[in-house]
Amino acid sequence: MDKEQIEYFRTYLVTQLDELLHQADGTVSGMTEPKENFPDPTDRASHESNRNFELRIRDREHKLIKKIKQALDRIDNGTFGVCDSCGEDIAVERLKARPVTAQCIECKTKSEKMEKALGI
Repeated sequence: MDKEQIEYFRTYLVTQLDELLHQADGTVSGMTEPKENFPDPTDRASHESNRNFELRIRDREHKLIKKIKQALDRIDNGTFGVCDSCGEDIAVERLKARPVTAQCIECKTKSEKMEKALGI
């Protein structure tokens, strides 16, 4: 992979990381505001359901943030775009679709089949 492609992915990942961190800050500030008083139990249940849904989304985003940081570390140490399992180059098309990936499509497919067979 050439330097131009690496810089493209670095820029993309940093932008995505900044957006996710900004959203997380908004969630934290929204959660620390005083609780609203809902006299109707249905309204209160709906509010709690929405809040739990938002927290699940933020948890998934937190996991994505960790993966983005790992991808940026791989860019810094020169291993971005190289499969962790087989050591072959990961196709640029795969990296464009999933820039945080650490495995080529063949190794990831094998890994997923193994997980499914083991029931993981």
